[in-house]
Amino acid sequence: MKKCIFNWSGGKDSALALYHCLQNPDLEIKYLITTVNDALNRISMHGVREELLIQQAVNIGIPLYQIRLPEMPGMAEYDDIMRFHLNKFSSEGITHSIFGDIFLEDLKKYRDEQLAEVGMTGIYPLWKRDTHELIKEFLSLGFGTVIACTRANLEGFVGREITPELIDTLPADVDVCGENGEFHTFVFKGPIFKQPIAYQTGEKVFKEYAAPKSDNDTCFSSAPLKAVSGFWYCDLLSID
Repeated sequence: MKKCIFNWSGGKDSALALYHCLQNPDLEIKYLITTVNDALNRISMHGVREELLIQQAVNIGIPLYQIRLPEMPGMAEYDDIMRFHLNKFSSEGITHSIFGDIFLEDLKKYRDEQLAEVGMTGIYPLWKRDTHELIKEFLSLGFGTVIACTRANLEGFVGREITPELIDTLPADVDVCGENGEFHTFVFKGPIFKQPIAYQTGEKVFKEYAAPKSDNDTCFSSAPLKAVSGFWYCDLLSID
């Protein structure tokens, strides 16, 4: 059996990849790994509050391991932080790291190189699958997800739940899974959860970001930003 960590972003691709991994008896997932903005207590890039992330992990039943990052880490600082934690996992006998990536070759290459430095191997359950098929499968399994943030030109979609009808209204140049970084999501129900997570939408805000220094200037669980000017975020609030 392979001892694994699972890179959990809280979004739909992570959820579908985890669903498939949980069906595989050869994989033992020791931790859900999430990078968290230490200044804001929110999931890196997605902007989802830490308390909702914790609720996800509790409902999945796998220990959550947070990697706390500064708000805007440089590439060298980011690599050092990740290497420290990967070495820790390797010392625990963990040999594999699982991702929900679909088709970004540069990002996969970067991940594999970082893992190879500590003697670990990447697993990509969704790799090269058609994104239209993936989103259909995701919804047919009973998953529910809300768009937590979008690129600047997709403001009208932030805070909305993904449905077949919403997918049909996405611009033609937007990948239906947001694999190019067009949008990020928060999964609130589905077959991997013991029970749905109650939430409500709050304030919508726009945040500008400087273009990254390189294509790899990214959080470990998200696609690299390509000279993005900013993102719309919808604050998601836990309902007790």
